[in-house]
Amino acid sequence: MTRRSAGGIAGFALALMMTFGFTTASTAMLLSDCGHNPGINKASWPATDFSRCLVPIDEISSGGPGKDGIPAIDMVRTIPVAENTTLTPDEPVISLELNGQARAWPLRVLIWHEIANDTLGGVPLAATYCPLCNAAIVFDRRLEGEVLDFGTTGNLRRSDLVMYDRQTESWWQQYTGEAIIGAKAGARLTILPSRLESWSSFAARHPGGTVLVPTDPSARHYGANPYRGYDSASFPFLYDGEVPEGIAPLARVVVVEGKAWSLDLIKSRRQLETGDIIISWSPGQNSALDHVEISKGHDIGTVTVQRKKNGTLADAVYDVTFAFVFHAFTPGGVIVTQ
Repeated sequence: MTRRSAGGIAGFALALMMTFGFTTASTAMLLSDCGHNPGINKASWPATDFSRCLVPIDEISSGGPGKDGIPAIDMVRTIPVAENTTLTPDEPVISLELNGQARAWPLRVLIWHEIANDTLGGVPLAATYCPLCNAAIVFDRRLEGEVLDFGTTGNLRRSDLVMYDRQTESWWQQYTGEAIIGAKAGARLTILPSRLESWSSFAARHPGGTVLVPTDPSARHYGANPYRGYDSASFPFLYDGEVPEGIAPLARVVVVEGKAWSLDLIKSRRQLETGDIIISWSPGQNSALDHVEISKGHDIGTVTVQRKKNGTLADAVYDVTFAFVFHAFTPGGVIVTQ
């Protein structure tokens, strides 16, 4: 395994700052002391209980913008699929069908906000996207009889977005959905079985669905990618941990229930079955992290993951992330490449 210092990427953090202008309890043990991190200004977090931590605070670093420097979307605006005039067919969207309703959250929007506090089919949810990890995850915002809403801390752990809930200002790891610092430390959000697919795929499956659009279209360069060339870089930005052997750190992998397969393997086979899980790949989805314009990103294709049950198929929870991310958050995890 190899490790690289984050010292050589300070320029990227500065570029980001300029670009943006600005339910189940865990078995993990709480630390008796979070420790000290000179890069974390605890005065900005008066409601956060720093005596309750699952991880040492020195594992957390600034991502550039500060608290809410990347603003979450709270006033969600949507339009019917048929009214779209902006999205191109191969652009990536996070999608979910829930209780008879379907919605798409385009990465052209979420790449600038990272969190959308939304409701679909009567379920409060958070559609989230961490660009540095390419982690597109939708959470149920209900926890122990309370509805949480989330913002961005401006911090990262293992290059992944650290969110916070506005009710207790506890800090949450986006990749796992687990609260790692604060009153909620040890709690875990339910992950919903969303897809990361092309706009044309979603529109064909759900012509009566809705799609997120910017509340203020002039607020950001929607459709532009502020992380140009990231997924072809030799090493992840703002990461100083170990990377897996035998696969490039920024190679995409498909993660299902703690197991991972390289996207190249899935692509070569088109379909892979493991137990009651079917993983499929089809062409026609742009990378959001390649070209300066998301609509011109190279084709990485769309992965779908479904579970066979009683003769039918239902969407399963999965993530298409980078190899280094799976390695960082899955100790001992193996990535199947052939």
